This record gives sequence, structure tokens and C-alpha cells, in this order.
Amino acid sequence: MARISLEDLDGLGEEEEDDDDDGGGGGEEEEEERGRLFAHWEAVASTHRVSLPRGERWRPPPTPGTRQAVPYVTLSQQEKCEEAAFEERRYPAGKWACVTKGEPMYEQSISMSFMKLMRYICKENSVGCYLGMTVPVLNEIHLTKEGTQLEREVVTAYYLPGEFQQNPPVPTDPEIHITERAPLRVITRVFYGMTTEETILREIGLLWELLGSTDAVLRETYIVAVYENPSVPQRRNEIWFICRAE
Repeated sequence: MARISLEDLDGLGEEEEDDDDDGGGGGEEEEEERGRLFAHWEAVASTHRVSLPRGERWRPPPTPGTRQAVPYVTLSQQEKCEEAAFEERRYPAGKWACVTKGEPMYEQSISMSFMKLMRYICKENSVGCYLGMTVPVLNEIHLTKEGTQLEREVVTAYYLPGEFQQNPPVPTDPEIHITERAPLRVITRVFYGMTTEETILREIGLLWELLGSTDAVLRETYIVAVYENPSVPQRRNEIWFICRAE
């Protein structure tokens, strides 16, 4: 199965050649390369039943570089059996590009949103250039009143790099919205693998077991933070419990 990770997007900030340049005689090669890359992305998308519109113009994959981490401060850590069980963090206010999807399956929603955000990050924005990758990408979820299932609607959010925080590039896709998010205090725990509804509910249950009974965090809304492309089976994730405002 073909895969593209977030590392494939790093280092795409260099100036690219104009698509309409007819002077190099490389038009056929460029079209062939775009077709090859489209097929690559299509293979990734097909793993989550996502279809891509034909006619999209794709860039060659960039060389690896450095991803920016969303800034945060660690407030405390709790250990169990000499390993970090969970930690408390504070994230500052900041601007995020957000997409909301409500597909039948959770992973369908995040895959479709991720593809839209990748196009925005790569070039489909008002400055017409690669913006740079930040991690983690956040997926905000809600539980049903019974607490036994996820609501369909998922908000996927990409943190804008520091240089674009004051003046975010405008997305060309009307489904992407730039949102100012308030400071956030969370309790977070790492887990690995696919993020199906079943695994998310299991991880929520495990963290509740570690925390015990408390009213300090929300019970209806949670965040799944992902550090790699949704197509990577053993990707690193975190479950975030959102602390109530002090």
C-alpha cells in the first residue's frame, strides 16, 4: 500500500517553477510526474474510501526537513511502573485552519479533512506557497449522551506556523476556516496505531481509569492528536482530556 507521511511534506518552502512555463520542453515529463503522484495519493485515499477529484495539479514530494511543534508548556507528569502514564500541558491561544466532516466512519472524516488541509498547506492559499507543517494535527470529537459512541461530526485542526499567526493565508477551499482558539489546558496520554472509534473509546476509558473520578475535565468533548498521516497504521497519537476553565 502506498503511503505518504507528514515528513514527505517537509522542506517544500523552496521556490517552485511556474506551471505555465513552456520554455523547457519538459511539459510531458511534468504531466507524467503529476499523474504518478496523483496515483500515489489516490492509493493512500482509497485505504479510507476517499476519492480525489481528477484534474488536480500535484507537486513532486519534497525532501525531508523539520516540522514545527505546536508550542506548549508541561505542567506536570504522572508515572506508572517507571513510565509516563499521562501529563498535563498548557497550549497558548493561536490561529488554526479547521475542517469539519461528518462521514459514517471516524477515519473517513479525518482522512478527507487531512487531504483538504494538505492542499491548503502545500499551495492552495492566498500566498500561493508551502506554509510548513506543524504537529500535532488535532481532531476534536464529541461523545453521545450515553458516552458509548462518537458523534459523527469531527473538527480537524492544523496550527498555523509562527510566521503566519498574525496574518494567516486565506484558504481557497471554502470548507477550511481560520479560527482563533483560546488557551487550552489538557491531560494527555500517548497511544499508537489506527484511530478507529473502538480504539478511541478504549483509550478514553483507560485514561479515565488512571485519573479516577474527577470533575476537572470535560466528559463530552475530547481531542485526538495525531503526529503522522492518517494512512500510517502504527502512527503516534495522543488522547487529550480538556480541563475545565479555572
